[in-house]
Amino acid sequence: QAALWEGVPLILQEQNSHAGITNRILGRRAEKICVAYDGMEKYFPSGKIEITGNPVREELFKQNGRGRAYSYFGLSGKRKVLLVLGGSGGAGIINRIMRQNITMLRDSGIEVVWQSGQKYYKEALAELKASGAENICLIPFTDRIDLAYTAADLVISRAGALTISELQATGKPAILVPSPNVAGDHQKKNAMEMSEKKAAVMIRDEEAEEGLITLAISLINDQEGLDLLGRRAKDLAQAGSAKRIADIVMSYIKV
Repeated sequence: QAALWEGVPLILQEQNSHAGITNRILGRRAEKICVAYDGMEKYFPSGKIEITGNPVREELFKQNGRGRAYSYFGLSGKRKVLLVLGGSGGAGIINRIMRQNITMLRDSGIEVVWQSGQKYYKEALAELKASGAENICLIPFTDRIDLAYTAADLVISRAGALTISELQATGKPAILVPSPNVAGDHQKKNAMEMSEKKAAVMIRDEEAEEGLITLAISLINDQEGLDLLGRRAKDLAQAGSAKRIADIVMSYIKV
């Protein structure tokens, strides 16, 4: 709003498939609106929309060095790997489901990288030690998400906009558990967008309590299903998003 008051060109970036109310209001006055999804004309003037995707680390598009990724997380490299994320702070329900199903995961024949978030780490660690499971790597947080994706055969995660873009960039099959505690229920809309294109599987919190881990173990052992989800996710990826957005911004700067 301050930019508009000063006569400065306004460029927006809407990361989600469901535009927030502030961006919808400002979109009427913006010069350009950078989006990550098709069909955003229902929120913004079509002539202002540029499909740029969301900026993610460019190394996510490369996805090589799987041996290094296995070593980094202490994995054997001989079994399928399930990566469990809940956002940087962790997700209470996902952590609870993981704790409740440690025995099933221990006996599943797969390996697990479980990012719990710092808030949930101690409780998760106590449960993990009590279970005797040696095939689960528990971490509070990782700043090497590129290696985590490289190691993974299947991902369980929330459905924030940047997570979706990372899954697309890496072409990773995923089970999305959208958080219901976000403005405009935008995570559910993000997850539905992926699910409807058969680029991910969506499961709601209330269904996840009973079925998430069973679903994950079944899917990770279905290589054809994994490959199909991964290809469709990769088809939605937008490489070079940061540069495209920067080029649009620079085109409005008067030197």
